[in-house]
Amino acid sequence: MEILAATRGLFDERGVRDAQIEDIAQAVGINRAIVYRHFTGKEELFALTVVGYLDEVREALIAAAQTSPDPEERLKATVTAFVDYGLAYPAFVDCAQTLMRRTGPELLDEISESALFRLGRAISGCLSVLSGVFDEGVTSGDFAVSDSNLLANQFYASALGSLALARVGILVGESAPGIPSVGTVTPEQVRDFLVTTAVAIAVRGN
Repeated sequence: MEILAATRGLFDERGVRDAQIEDIAQAVGINRAIVYRHFTGKEELFALTVVGYLDEVREALIAAAQTSPDPEERLKATVTAFVDYGLAYPAFVDCAQTLMRRTGPELLDEISESALFRLGRAISGCLSVLSGVFDEGVTSGDFAVSDSNLLANQFYASALGSLALARVGILVGESAPGIPSVGTVTPEQVRDFLVTTAVAIAVRGN
């Protein structure tokens, strides 16, 4: 749909916070009232725009999961693909985090059931690729994961937070008790951390 394409374009260009309904309507060449005829509000636009991002993420994950027969290498490639996508499209991270801050009932109050279904299907489509990698590793005896779906969901949530950290690029610590210090972190460090952590948990078990 043209409205969703315009929303995605503005998100990628300006970021989520700076893209308003008026801007989206103007980009399509319509009145903002027409936007509200198709969507319940900005939250539904967020949700359906995230669906577009997630469809691309799923394709990237599927391709990554087919790069090696070795379970550990396949997991590394899959996690790397997710992180690299989030680094390339920070608006995806912002949209996904915005939606995760709301409970299911809150989302139902703000977006239609059909939009929520599409969002859930898009998220589960991505998570099923990752949980499939975990399951294959368990079958081969390389992983000790007891609940692959739980681990995939945990990774999704934690990776989104880590990707936000990568964008900020700042680490806060203590140089002495009670004395804060500020350091830096690179996207590459965040990527390496997420890959290493995913492999360690998969091998050790959750």
